[in-house]
Amino acid sequence: MNSLPKRKHPRLKHYDYSQNGCYFVTVCVSDDSAVLSCVSASNEAEKPVVVLTDCGRAVERQILRVSEVYNTVSVEKYIILPNHIHILFRFDNSCGGIGESRPTEKCPRLSVLIRGFKSMVTKEIGKPIWQDSFYEEIIKNEEHYLQVWQYIDSNAQKWLQTHP
Repeated sequence: MNSLPKRKHPRLKHYDYSQNGCYFVTVCVSDDSAVLSCVSASNEAEKPVVVLTDCGRAVERQILRVSEVYNTVSVEKYIILPNHIHILFRFDNSCGGIGESRPTEKCPRLSVLIRGFKSMVTKEIGKPIWQDSFYEEIIKNEEHYLQVWQYIDSNAQKWLQTHP
C-alpha cells in the first residue's frame, strides 16, 4: 500500500487558462529561502522599501520580458518579496481596433508562461530556486482586480508585520 499523499492539482479542471482575462499568480522559492529581496522600514509609519538581491534582479528582468516573449500578455503589477513573488497578468487575445490586426499568436496557457518564466530565471542565475508549482487566482471582476491590486500594494508592509 502506498502511504504517500496523492498530489492535488491546484488548477480548475476544465478551465482554459489561455483565455482573455486577468490572473493573480504567486510563485514561491523552494525551502522558503529569502533569496530574492530584503524588506525594511525605519519605523512603522514609513512605507517599506524592497531591495532586490542579485537573484531578485534576475527575477525582475524576466518579469519585465514577459510582454516581449508573449505579445498577448501584459504584467499589470508585481512585487518581489524575499521568498515569493506576486504577479498580476492580463491575457488579451482580442482583435485590435479598426485597421489594427489581430495579435500574431494566441495567449499561452498560464502554466506554460510560468514554466518558461521559471526556466529563464533558473538559466540566468545558474541554479533552480522555485517550488514545483504556483498558486493562481482567476480575476472575476473589477472589484476583485482592485482587491488584488491593493493586496500587492500592501504586501511589503504585511511582510514586515509577519517577519519583524
